[in-house]
Amino acid sequence: ELGKVTKSTPLGSPDRPVNPLAFALGCGATFVARTVDRNIPHMEEMLKRAAHHKGAAFMEILQNCNVYNDLAWNVMYDKEQKLQYELRLEHGKPLLFGPPDDRHAVIMDGVKPKAVRAKDVAASALWIHDETNVNAAKLLADLFAPDFPVPIGVLAAVEGPVYEEIMLDQEQKVISERGPGDIAKLLTSGDTWRIS
Repeated sequence: ELGKVTKSTPLGSPDRPVNPLAFALGCGATFVARTVDRNIPHMEEMLKRAAHHKGAAFMEILQNCNVYNDLAWNVMYDKEQKLQYELRLEHGKPLLFGPPDDRHAVIMDGVKPKAVRAKDVAASALWIHDETNVNAAKLLADLFAPDFPVPIGVLAAVEGPVYEEIMLDQEQKVISERGPGDIAKLLTSGDTWRIS
């Protein structure tokens, strides 16, 4: 975090923190998720989904570091704060968070997300989570306490051709057009010379 005082930054860190989820989405990852190390069942589910995803998968695991940044994720560790800020992402469901008697929602106010009391907005105004919408995932990646809830779960899961498939297709196309190739011929073609 900006201004964080540690042994290696005694005057405070001059660097703005990198947002790993936004970075992964910007790099083209097709599966992006976040979980918390203390919620083992959720972490297992996210790891399984990431492992089975066909494409580049990235998962942020909020994990405490009691040496360098103790309680950095206390918003997800402290029971009361977790209840207030945890936003469980579920495909096809509205973005709702907070205690049962005081539910809040994330809605779009123009092109900006906004946290509001759920009872103060019509059901039609609620933001419905869509894992296949990368642009929405980019907005979700920037949400964090105290101004917003902390999204936990799959932000983006997009299917598409992957590197290996594209390479194999290219290889098969070249083989069908030019034949299987000959390594000895390749090594002795063009300008070659002998060293004796």
